[in-house]
Amino acid sequence: MAFARSFGAAEVVTGSCHVLRIESGPTIMVDCGMFQGVVEDRNYEPFGFDPKEIDILLVTHAHLDHIGRIPKLVKEGFAGRIITLKSTMDLARVVLLDAAHLMLEEYQTRYRKAQRRGMEASVQEPLYTKEDVDAVYDLPMTFIKYGKTTEIAKNVEATFRNAGHILDSATIELDFVQNGATKTIVFSGDLGNHNDMVMRDPEIVKRADALYIESTYGDRNHKGIAESVAEFKEAVVNTLLNQGNVLIPSFAIERTQEILCLLKQMYDAKELPPCRIFLDSPMAIAATRVYDEYHKELSRECNDYLKRDGTIFEFPYLHYTLKSEDSRQINSIESGCIIIAGSGMCTGGRILHHFKHRLWNEKNTVLFVGYQAEGTLGRQIVEGERHLRIYHEEIVVRASVYTINGFSAHADQHDLLEWMQAFDELGKIFLIHGEYEKQKVFKEAILEKMGKKAHIVKQGEKIFI
Repeated sequence: MAFARSFGAAEVVTGSCHVLRIESGPTIMVDCGMFQGVVEDRNYEPFGFDPKEIDILLVTHAHLDHIGRIPKLVKEGFAGRIITLKSTMDLARVVLLDAAHLMLEEYQTRYRKAQRRGMEASVQEPLYTKEDVDAVYDLPMTFIKYGKTTEIAKNVEATFRNAGHILDSATIELDFVQNGATKTIVFSGDLGNHNDMVMRDPEIVKRADALYIESTYGDRNHKGIAESVAEFKEAVVNTLLNQGNVLIPSFAIERTQEILCLLKQMYDAKELPPCRIFLDSPMAIAATRVYDEYHKELSRECNDYLKRDGTIFEFPYLHYTLKSEDSRQINSIESGCIIIAGSGMCTGGRILHHFKHRLWNEKNTVLFVGYQAEGTLGRQIVEGERHLRIYHEEIVVRASVYTINGFSAHADQHDLLEWMQAFDELGKIFLIHGEYEKQKVFKEAILEKMGKKAHIVKQGEKIFI
């Protein structure tokens, strides 16, 4: 019999990694993501399987927690075929090279400090390097399109459908023959909400014998988009009029592009006070250019901007800061700035420098517009921590802090239930990609609203399909 095992995103949000073994058929992996937050040490642990045994890697989308360990997978022996959409691998290159760069920087800093103590042998080397990322792109790849069923091995077909989460994110249907009958297993990937200004809505799937569904926000519903936009605008305008600065820790992919669209709308409507907006993230700048390249996959509003302005995201107040010295210059500007910088969960990147210089000032505002995983600095701030240690210096948090989850690129509980209820045939439901306590809430909601039992997947658990 076919069975699946999850080696990541099991009772945690990050590290997505699922292996499907088909009897007398291929061994298929869906995603190979990086662990983040309190579980990040798992990235250095063995996978729990032999990478050489994986025949095919399917990739749902290019977020780090879905692709971040692919170079490690290749480094340890995976030599099979990667199947996904072309834009996903273009975005993945941006994300993986940035991750390799940050890991190298962190390693070099730790190594220098350890040298002074005579303990350099104790410093853990980076998980992978730029050369390891390049090796990923030497593997055979098959690029497919939404809605086109493709035979990926004998008696195994895959169909990718738009998940509406980020550029060319996908829900994957796998059909395979088992004992003369066709079985269907569906991996939802990360599902988007219905309020996105950049992405289209998630596509409906009609049948599954087994559904592996994300549950990041399975315990709650987001604020309405109109309420979230109003709260965002009020925070931005009031801060700028009060001679303050707005800090937006943002994920380079999708959230940044959505925030740029919203600020552009405010500029067009003359709702935005004169200011300087800095997109202070080389990764986000590169990702935004990929979005421009694949504009046909974006919303009608984005394509209307492109037709009108020759650009989707740019407008007069916006400045790109690629170089480190340009980023540092922002800190000399006392007021009137909106700074969009990574990392989205504040675990590294340029946002930390801006926090160090501006968190202590009560005129400033921090706007969180994305999920903050347990154990991250972002989560500490959201939960009200008033004293933080940033670059070995204690910083007091006096800036106003807003959490606006209506911009989430993830579906909320209502959206997830509605998506599942659209199935004509739905067999077993397996919950992945969520914190355990939130998954328990979602499990109860599924039973109450759909009359169906759901199972919370455990790390490494063998589930027969």
